[in-house]
Amino acid sequence: MEGLIGKKVGMTQVFDADGKRTCVTVIEVGPCPVVQVKTLENDGYVAAQIGFGEQKVQRLTKAVAGHMKKTGGLEGAVRILKEFAPDAGEEVKVGDVLTVKNFEGVKYVSVTGVTKGRGFAGVLKRYNFAGGNMTHGGHSKRRTGGLAARDLPGWIEKGKKMPGHMGDVNRTIPNLEVVQVRPEDNAILVKGSIPGCRNGVVIVRKSLKNNAIAAKAKKGAK
Repeated sequence: MEGLIGKKVGMTQVFDADGKRTCVTVIEVGPCPVVQVKTLENDGYVAAQIGFGEQKVQRLTKAVAGHMKKTGGLEGAVRILKEFAPDAGEEVKVGDVLTVKNFEGVKYVSVTGVTKGRGFAGVLKRYNFAGGNMTHGGHSKRRTGGLAARDLPGWIEKGKKMPGHMGDVNRTIPNLEVVQVRPEDNAILVKGSIPGCRNGVVIVRKSLKNNAIAAKAKKGAK
């Protein structure tokens, strides 16, 4: 499967055989039951709709509840639904459960999540502006500075970096190195940080380009 749905557990560190420390993020991936299979004949494309997380039936809309009944035994069992393309030659059917074993042998992944919301922020925090002089008598310590020309154009141009809402947006961190895959814990450890807070839902996808390069290099080494 191209990717799976998971949950950010937190950050920790691991040590290799030489004692080198690596900071990693622990992601709980799956289990993800297959809710629906899209086919080229019926839907015009090939994909598998999978779920993640538990949900009470009374919180589902009638449309989603009816959709879940078709899975046979998974009614009200999932909270999030996403579609992923299957790998070449892979066949899945409704009711199959996908786990972190899907990433065994994968060297790089891309992780998508929602960043932490920071509320209303100024330009120093939002865009890392330098700010003005912090000395006594300075009048532009944390202000934006000049915004527009006095003459034409006599207005603020679209896209100008200004104070405003910060965070709470989708972000994808590509090509993160997979340090460990732990099927017994249903977790994957990736090098570095990922967007979002603890227990935040993330999408973990195989990084196709970097994995192909790694496989080619491994084949050439032999």
